[in-house]
Amino acid sequence: MAKALFLDIDGTLVSFRTHEVPASTIEALADAKAAGHHIFIATGRPRVLINNLDALQKRKLIDGYVTMNGAYCFVGEEIIYKSAIYAPDVRRVATYCFERNIPCIVVGEHTISVCQPDERVHRIFNEYLKVTIPIPAATTDEAIGGKEVFQLSPFITTAEEREIGPHITHCEIGRWHPAFTDITAKGNTKQKGIDEICRHFGIHLEDTIAFGDGGNDIPMLRHAGIGIAMGNANDEVKAAADYVTTSVDEDGIAQAIKHLSLTANH
Repeated sequence: MAKALFLDIDGTLVSFRTHEVPASTIEALADAKAAGHHIFIATGRPRVLINNLDALQKRKLIDGYVTMNGAYCFVGEEIIYKSAIYAPDVRRVATYCFERNIPCIVVGEHTISVCQPDERVHRIFNEYLKVTIPIPAATTDEAIGGKEVFQLSPFITTAEEREIGPHITHCEIGRWHPAFTDITAKGNTKQKGIDEICRHFGIHLEDTIAFGDGGNDIPMLRHAGIGIAMGNANDEVKAAADYVTTSVDEDGIAQAIKHLSLTANH
C-alpha cells in the first residue's frame, strides 16, 4: 500500500550543521518514491523562504507542500488551501511588538517583511537557517495595512507568548525555536495541512507518515498514521511520536525509511 510521507525541513530534512539535505536522505526518499510512495513537505517556512531543497526538487521527488504550518498548501502551481489570520489579531500582535520594539516577521501570500528588525533576525534566519532571500524591513502599516497575513513570527519569549495569547483567540501559536514563535489562523497547524493534502489526493489518514523534530511538528506527529521524531528532537516531541529515529546528521530519515520497509528493495 502506497504511503504519504510528510517531512519537516529544518532539523529533519536539512541539517542544522551542514545546512544541506544529507545524501542518505536524498537516496532514501528517491527509493521510497520509486516504490510508489508520495513525498510532501510540511514546514513552518513560507514558500519564499524554501531555499534549501534543490537536491530533492531537481529530482522531482516532492509531490506537494504544506507551508506556514498548514496555513498555505500547494501542489505545483495550484493552491489547494489557504487561510489568513483574523485581521484584528494581526493588528494586536503587530502593535504589541511595535510598542516593545520586538522584531516580527510578517508573511503575506507573496510577500515577506520584518518590523523592528534587530541582530537576532540576521543571526537566526541568515546565519543559523541560511536564508538567502532578503527579508526587507517595513513599518507596521507597510507590513499589514490592507493585506492578508498568513503567518506572523514575533521574536517573543515564552512569557510574552503567554501574555499575548489570551488576546489573539483566533490564532494558533506554535514554537519550534526558542527565540521566536509562529502564529497562524486558528486551526492551521501541520495537522490541518496533512488533512488538506489527503483530501486533494484521496489519501487515507492511516496511510500517512510524519517526520519532525520541533514543537510545531507535534500536531502532525500525533495526527498521522505513524509519527516519527528525529533523534535531535527534544523529549516533548519524541513523546508525541510512535517511533524515534536517529538524528538528521546520523542518517535519521534513511534509517526510518528502512525500519518501515518503504523501499522497493526492503
